[in-house]
Amino acid sequence: MDTFVDQRDFALIERDKYSFFVLGRILKGECALVLSDHQKIIICWSRAPFPVWIWTPDDLPDADKDKVFLLAKKHFLADKSHQFNMKYSLAQYFIRRSDEEGTALKIARNLFAYDCPAPKTLQDSADGHIHQCCKNQRDILELTDFMYRFYKETGLGSQEKSAYLNDAQKFIEAGSVFFWKNADGVSVATCKYYVNSGLASINLVMTLPEHRRRHYAQSLVHAVTEKIRGQGLMPMLYTDADYAASNACYEKIGYVLREKLCTLGAAIADD
Repeated sequence: MDTFVDQRDFALIERDKYSFFVLGRILKGECALVLSDHQKIIICWSRAPFPVWIWTPDDLPDADKDKVFLLAKKHFLADKSHQFNMKYSLAQYFIRRSDEEGTALKIARNLFAYDCPAPKTLQDSADGHIHQCCKNQRDILELTDFMYRFYKETGLGSQEKSAYLNDAQKFIEAGSVFFWKNADGVSVATCKYYVNSGLASINLVMTLPEHRRRHYAQSLVHAVTEKIRGQGLMPMLYTDADYAASNACYEKIGYVLREKLCTLGAAIADD
């Protein structure tokens, strides 16, 4: 296995360009570990606390699935702290083999990948307006707070708030971060997007808890989706498949389910 990727790997990921959009993005940056045979297996871990991404083709033989499992066992399974994003066929094999090995993995999250070829007109409107974040102290500090609360709520971060300041500045400088401001001018929701290979992935979608159920996030994502389409790009996003309300919200905007994958994590015995 090589510890680098090249155009062969990006061509492989293109087969699953929606479900593995994030993998295609993180492979272009610095990663803690990359393993690839450039044919059937790509394993990538960016850094803690993010999941390990494993790409394989749909028709991977069991002998190759076992090779992937043993690589995961060697590098990640011992401490039981890592999660893995992969296709369901490979996940089923991992679960069976992990039971045999005593490492006990289970599906922690079911993920849907959507795109939006034609945004719909919203039936539910929210008060306020979209605001593109600017390089001023107020927006930077508000985005830092949103990021801190988002990663804490999703369980993907345990850093102090100040640790998100540099990333907030970078995202704003990229020109792809937005707030929804309500009728009182308060920033109540946020989202941003990242462009790669003609797709624009929307993420960091969050409404502050005290302002939820007022269609703020839906209105913001709809407005950002329209902006993305206006640039000739295809909007896409990931959702937690088990969060029905969120999926219904995106479908009202016009998002269409394209691909599925799952996240495996260590199974914890009930008390």
